[in-house]
Amino acid sequence: MKKRLLGLTLAGCMTAMSLAGCGGGSSGGGETTTAAASQAPETTAAAGGAETTAAPAQAAEGDTVLKWAVWDISSTVYYQPLIDAFEAANPGVKIEMVDLGSTDYQTVLATELTGSGSDFDIATIKDVPGYTTLVNKGVLEPLDDYIAKDGVDLSQYGGITDQVTVDGKLYELPFRSDFWVLFYNKDVFDKAGVAYPGNDMTFEQYDQLARSVTNTTPGEEVYGAHYHTWRSAVQLFGILDGKHSIVDGDYEFLKPYYEMIVAQQEDGVCQDYATLKTSSLHYSGAFAQGNVAMMNMGSWFIPTLIEKIKTGEYGEEVANWGIVKYPHAEGVEPGSTLATITCLSVPTAAPHKDLAWEFVKFVCGPDGAEVVANTGTIPAITTDAVVEAISGLEGFPTDDASAEALKTANTYLEMPVHEKSSEIETVLNEAHDNIMTEGVTIDEGIAEMTEGVKAVLGQ
Repeated sequence: MKKRLLGLTLAGCMTAMSLAGCGGGSSGGGETTTAAASQAPETTAAAGGAETTAAPAQAAEGDTVLKWAVWDISSTVYYQPLIDAFEAANPGVKIEMVDLGSTDYQTVLATELTGSGSDFDIATIKDVPGYTTLVNKGVLEPLDDYIAKDGVDLSQYGGITDQVTVDGKLYELPFRSDFWVLFYNKDVFDKAGVAYPGNDMTFEQYDQLARSVTNTTPGEEVYGAHYHTWRSAVQLFGILDGKHSIVDGDYEFLKPYYEMIVAQQEDGVCQDYATLKTSSLHYSGAFAQGNVAMMNMGSWFIPTLIEKIKTGEYGEEVANWGIVKYPHAEGVEPGSTLATITCLSVPTAAPHKDLAWEFVKFVCGPDGAEVVANTGTIPAITTDAVVEAISGLEGFPTDDASAEALKTANTYLEMPVHEKSSEIETVLNEAHDNIMTEGVTIDEGIAEMTEGVKAVLGQ
């Protein structure tokens, strides 16, 4: 499959990358860089009057055409390479993309799949709440029999598939993933004479390291750490041990992480949350100032950082950067991290289910992962070939630790499958705001979370 990897050079892909964080409500999204479409697609009408675009599948007589529901065809660089690779390996099969738009994608998809005339063979699943809705509507085919028949190794997804299993059945497979790492500015550490962070740091070591490079002198401030205002930047440290969930209604396990970060805030190790919130300072802008030593953020920031340094939008202050694996609690495997995923499913009404499964298996498997990686996008499977492709991008840090940071261990969803995820999200966001602005104590804020979520769960 390597010999067909699609005529896209790694350097060329950097200008066309689409690597958006899909973090649901917890992250609020990531960074996107887009490319112009090489050919304007045709416009069609979807169920319910929504406007969609279809990329014609140049099918010859006798070919089988599979219809693939997607969004943002013109700005997503990995769709066509995946199609090219699959069609090359499967003569007589053509893939036709239908663009349902990004804004209300999951709503439009649900309308399409519940309509009597739906003829989609493959559906792209954008987020966990949307997936839950489609499963509850009964419009997605269980994949378990296909997986068992073809011996698909689910362990290659780092535990993600266990977290999207519903009542013992799996209705989707992930093909791309954005996971959290620790970005750092090497020049800040060099100036302080402090060793760089490593790929195996406990939270205690991380806190000590952040404090060791902090400078609180007015006009010369250096922040050892930076936390964006998303609750995920703090709360999700607590689920890396695999023992706790953000939806289980008991949040005492978050206390040590809030204690660490509120103390850092009070000591000037990180910027004040209330100030960040009021100023609406974006995390990329904070890191670009050159006085932030470490910042926990999703892998979607990698291509943005590379591109903005390349174009000169970001200066030399951040040109010497690196990444390492997330810090972890004592006893937790290094490389344990958080992720958002994009998946593929087969609708129950798909006209060509077996062929649709072949496409899902290809795109979500190691061959598809290599294709995705060669467009500069992080796939759900991180094989050695994938790591080599991403770390080989022009502008990616050349140190071994940064390449190693792309290899994850246990991966946990930012928001797991739950029918009341959006209501839970609202409670957690409000309590996070109250704690970080110090409007309430940490204990009071955790009590707010526990009481509020238990009330939601009891509805």
